[in-house]
Amino acid sequence: MQTPNILIVEDEVVTRTTLKSLFEAEGYQVFEAENGEEMHNIFAEHTINLVIMDINLPGKNGLILAREVRDRKNVGLIFLTGRDNDVDRILGLEIGADDYLTKPFNPRELTIRARNLLTRTLNSSEDDDLPSKVSFNGWTLDSDSRSLISPKSQEFRLPRSEFRALHLFLRHPGKILTREQLIMEMTGRELRPNDRTVDVTIRRIRKHFESEPSAEELIVTVHGEGYRFCGAVDA
Repeated sequence: MQTPNILIVEDEVVTRTTLKSLFEAEGYQVFEAENGEEMHNIFAEHTINLVIMDINLPGKNGLILAREVRDRKNVGLIFLTGRDNDVDRILGLEIGADDYLTKPFNPRELTIRARNLLTRTLNSSEDDDLPSKVSFNGWTLDSDSRSLISPKSQEFRLPRSEFRALHLFLRHPGKILTREQLIMEMTGRELRPNDRTVDVTIRRIRKHFESEPSAEELIVTVHGEGYRFCGAVDA
């Protein structure tokens, strides 16, 4: 298998160099960018599998750049930042980051999370026991474009976390899925205490469905257990 390519987007030289050395020691090909312009230049010349990005960047900050990264299919995104409050963490996940770590960080934990996310990214032929287009309740999930298409043909490009969660629901309609199952499917890691990643992702998926005023509730919360998809998947 080809060596995965990791892009570090970080304006602080010492941190950027530390991260580059850390991942090169793990056998990855590592590219560096100080800002959004350099990031896009690297994207234009190389296939990137994972972006590790700070939020506090010169020019466009990481939250703005994350919106641009998430439109790229099969590119994982981890925020690594000094912003450690819940508001920033939830906002980062809502924008579409697959994971969020705060500085100072444990190098071993970061490499494990990155490896698990890369495994998901590089194997995202998306477990296809489903066809590339799946219809349910007038909606369509398109795996080729990683899009959710409404009954009125409005298209929502999904970050991988949303896509993988919805894909899992469609593979198991009517079944209660735990947060542990969903986080493993979305990011390849285990659920941590006080982890809001799954709840934020479900909330974002529901917002897409709510764009149709008459839409019924397709994902319901099963208190104390998880979530259940209640839609009807077309045969």
